[in-house]
Amino acid sequence: MWMTELPPFVPFFIAAFMAILARGWLRALIVLATPLLGGLHLWFDVAPGVISSVSILEFDLILLRTDRLSLLFGYLFHIAAFIAALFALHVRDTTQTVSGLLYAGSAMGVVFAGDLITLFIFWELLAVSSVFLIWARKTERAIRSGMRYLVIQVSSGMLLLAGALVQYYQTGSLEFNYIGLEGISGWLIFLAFGVKCAFPLLHNWLTDAYPEATPTGTVFLSAFTTKAAIYALARGYPGTELLVYIGAVMTIFPIFYAVIENDLRRVLAYSLINQLGFMVCGIGVGTALALNGTVAHAFSHVIYKALLFMSMGA
Repeated sequence: MWMTELPPFVPFFIAAFMAILARGWLRALIVLATPLLGGLHLWFDVAPGVISSVSILEFDLILLRTDRLSLLFGYLFHIAAFIAALFALHVRDTTQTVSGLLYAGSAMGVVFAGDLITLFIFWELLAVSSVFLIWARKTERAIRSGMRYLVIQVSSGMLLLAGALVQYYQTGSLEFNYIGLEGISGWLIFLAFGVKCAFPLLHNWLTDAYPEATPTGTVFLSAFTTKAAIYALARGYPGTELLVYIGAVMTIFPIFYAVIENDLRRVLAYSLINQLGFMVCGIGVGTALALNGTVAHAFSHVIYKALLFMSMGA
C-alpha cells in the first residue's frame, strides 16, 4: 500500500544521492534502473484516484494526486528519463548525472502535485537542477546563458507563487485544477506557465540556453521543462481561447528564425518552440480529442526531439 502512495519523485531524488557515492557500472545501473523500474511501478501499481499528502505549517501539501492526465505525463517523463539516461551512460561527470536525476524527479513532482504550493516547490527545483546541465559545459557562453536561464526560470516561479497567494487570499484554496483567466491570480499563474512554455516574447531563454548545454544536458532539457509547462497549462487552462492564438503564433515565428540559423542546435531549439505551439493550440481548443492529441504529440515530440539532439551531440 505504501508503495502505491509513494510519490514518483522520491526514487529519483534517492538515486541522485546514491549517484554521488557510486562509480562505474554501479552508477550506470542506478541511473538506468530508476526510470525503468519507476515507470513499470507507475504502469502496473498506480491507478487514478491515489492521493498522498503531508501537513506542514497547517498546509496540506499534496505530493501525489493521480488521474488520467497526470499518469499519462508520468509515463512520458519516465520514458524521457530512460532515453536520456541511456544516452548519458558514457558521461563520467557526477554533476551531470546528479542534476539529470534531480531534474527528472522535479518534473515528476510537477506532474503529480495536487496543490499550488507543491507545484511551486517543484517548479523552482526544475530551474535549479537543470541549470547545472548548462553550466557543466564550462564555457563562458554557457555560464552566462545558464545564469540568464536561471533568473528567468526563478522569476517564473515567483509569478506562480504570487498567483497562488492571491488565489488563497481570494478563495481560501490552493488546489491545482482548472484555474482560468478570471482574476489577477489566474493571469499571474498563466504568465508563469507561459514563461516556461516559451510563449512568444517569453521564449528567448530557450534559444539562448539550450544550445549552450552539454550534449547530454540538451537531451534532458528538451524533454522536461517545456513539457512540464504543457502539462500545467492542460491542467489549469484547458479550453482557454487565448491559447489557440498564442499557439498559432508559436507554430509560425520560429520557422523564420530557424531557416536563417547556422547553428544546428539553435535550429532544433526554434523547432522545439514550433512544435510546442501545436500542443498549446490543442490545449486552447480544450475538447477531449484535442487534449488527447496534445498528449500524443508530446509523447512523439519527446522521443524524436531527443534523438535529434543526440545526433547533434554524437
